[in-house]
Amino acid sequence: MNIVYNGIEILASSVEVFVLYKIYKEEDMSKKVLILSASPRKGGNSDTLCDEFLKGAQDAGNTGEKIFLKDKKINYCTGCGFCNTNNYTACSQKDDMAEILEKMIEADVIVMATPVYFYTMNAQLKTLIDRCCARYTHITNKDFYFIATAADGRRQALERTFDGLRGFTACLDNVREAGIIYGTGVWEKSDVQHTNLLKEAYVMGKNI
Repeated sequence: MNIVYNGIEILASSVEVFVLYKIYKEEDMSKKVLILSASPRKGGNSDTLCDEFLKGAQDAGNTGEKIFLKDKKINYCTGCGFCNTNNYTACSQKDDMAEILEKMIEADVIVMATPVYFYTMNAQLKTLIDRCCARYTHITNKDFYFIATAADGRRQALERTFDGLRGFTACLDNVREAGIIYGTGVWEKSDVQHTNLLKEAYVMGKNI
């Protein structure tokens, strides 16, 4: 029988058709994962959990990328209104945020990770969220995962941080909060290595 695969017409047996269908389904089920790591410490606690989440997602057959925000130039939102007058299609500022926004729009899964500073997200992540205003109406149909790490050992101490992140996702259409990692009781850079949080992040990534 003749079938078309990736735009090419080929003659295939029923067995070959089955194999191609299986490959197609596996490709179709693969998700594009974008991880936004706001830690100022590369290899810090929240950043390490990002790596484990990404490893799990990739081991499950998904594609993924981690963006370490400290390496990017992301200016503060100036409240100029340019995005509003341009139907939320562009920002007046020319920095790395345009590329990040494009990747956020293309992703199926977005992970937002932050250390907890004064019981909320850090400045790097809040700055990114504010700059999403330029194209936030295009960030739709996503699964969101949140990772937060703190020296405080109480889970409830992280709730303000997660509530802040939910303030962002509440402004987006058809998004779902799919998972949270409470990284409590970690302070020094390597503290997370001695916890079950690494496995939790890996398993969560593998089951997106």
